[in-house]
Amino acid sequence: MTNILPVIMAGGSGSRLWPMSRTHYPKQFLALTNSTSMLQDTIRRLEGIEHLPVSLICNEEHRFLVAEQLRSLQFENSGIILEPFGRNTAPAVALAALRGTEMGEDPILLVLAADHLIKQADVFRDTIKRAVPLAENGKLVTFGIVPTKPEIGYGYIKRGDFIEQSGAYRVSAFVEKPSLHIAEQYLQQGEYYWNSGMFMFKASRYLEELEIFRPDIFTAVKNAYSGARTDLDFVRLDEQAFSACADESIDYAVMEKTNDAVVFPMDAGWSDVGAWSSLWEVSEKDEQNNVICGDVLVENSRRCYINSPERLVAVVGVDDLVIVDTKDALLVAHRDRVQDVKNIVSNLKANERSEFLHHREVYRPWGKHDHIADGERYHVKKIVVKPGQKTAMQLHYHRSEHWIVVSGTAKVYRASEEHIVTENESIYIPVGTEHCFENPGKLPLEIIEVRTGSYLSEDDILRVKNQGEGYF
Repeated sequence: MTNILPVIMAGGSGSRLWPMSRTHYPKQFLALTNSTSMLQDTIRRLEGIEHLPVSLICNEEHRFLVAEQLRSLQFENSGIILEPFGRNTAPAVALAALRGTEMGEDPILLVLAADHLIKQADVFRDTIKRAVPLAENGKLVTFGIVPTKPEIGYGYIKRGDFIEQSGAYRVSAFVEKPSLHIAEQYLQQGEYYWNSGMFMFKASRYLEELEIFRPDIFTAVKNAYSGARTDLDFVRLDEQAFSACADESIDYAVMEKTNDAVVFPMDAGWSDVGAWSSLWEVSEKDEQNNVICGDVLVENSRRCYINSPERLVAVVGVDDLVIVDTKDALLVAHRDRVQDVKNIVSNLKANERSEFLHHREVYRPWGKHDHIADGERYHVKKIVVKPGQKTAMQLHYHRSEHWIVVSGTAKVYRASEEHIVTENESIYIPVGTEHCFENPGKLPLEIIEVRTGSYLSEDDILRVKNQGEGYF
């Protein structure tokens, strides 16, 4: 099975898991159930299946998050395809198919989402292996999750005739999210599966069917990919060509139209973790059915989900609540109403508040920075630079900066000067002065940055190329 090419779609915003999930740091990059992220769990789940290095598809703004999470666990990849803007799953899978055929083979694509939870990885792997012959014979396989309750948050797949000696069924119909009454009927009938959004098929077969049923998408994606350029591990598409591509799911574009769609049942403890209530359902609970993460004290409370990684949260005499605390936002919601969190996110976006975009702590390729305090004419950050890394050469028109080294050693470039600044030392950067710093040491460099001036926002920045070097 060396020709299986796992394709992991790592786009999406995960707005229903706010405030943990943000536009710039969505749920697939969060460690929600263990010490590794959902993306990393998705790749680890493939251990035991012989396959080619994974191919990933993500947004431009998430490229360094993906690269860092792969690097931290030494995962190999066959390329990170960057979408300049989201166009749904049908174009994304077509990009992966073109990438796969370009590699000199006609691989079997195993299409997975980066933000799904599967408790029984061994069952998942066994199901994938059993479905391979179907894909090799030209079928377009979708994996249907055996339902455990009348779920109204998922689409469904109705099975048709059984395919002898395969374990799979022909697809009779794809069904939209039903009402509770209809979902109860589906559960009783036993002919319906949750639509997982996981697929398996030959790259060439998918491209053939896409060209037949949606030639406009096929042409736009082909043009965008033919104009792509490679930048390190990243594959950058022709943005203008990709902008002409329709926004369409693989279900609508291909799977509902093809005569070769089959559904393979999977019963592996799957969840798309689409809301805080889903995370409560799949997580370990205490004697009062509470899920507790972080520094939490609970008294006389039941069936709650409480997550506070940064500070103490005490909960007394409440039931069925979701309480999620981050450095800059607190969510309190009834467990039955957590789907409405998306409305809060929409409100934040409409009011141009930063809390929908990013966390107080922001990750960069070179490290991270954390907002500590601000006032009318000052702003304070804690900056951590990884060993061997360097920030961008830049200048500011409205603010000056004062850097204090707390731990490690900084090599500071200020205009034409170079300075070594060690622990308990500081350096001043006047307004309009080109500057950057790097960590030449073996340990993380920690700096307190104090900005002062009339305008302190992040967009007061001009990045400068220095001696031909490419800075982040």
